[in-house]
Amino acid sequence: MKGDRVEIVVDAGDTIRTYEVVASRAGRRVETAVRRGVVEVSEVTRSGTVVRTARFMATRVLALVEQPVPREDAG
Repeated sequence: MKGDRVEIVVDAGDTIRTYEVVASRAGRRVETAVRRGVVEVSEVTRSGTVVRTARFMATRVLALVEQPVPREDAG
């Protein structure tokens, strides 16, 4: 959903860097996956098409923070 975001904190050797992937438009969501030592964070459309992907070595990732937008109850 628009506004969902994931923050990734990465050890960059002598410093720590923070990256952010945000669902930028309505109907998009942010998905995370860990595969073969790589953390992938992707912005995905409703139909499942990947818009953009950020990849990080899992051994360098210090924190992965998912921050969903608060949902309104429909009922």
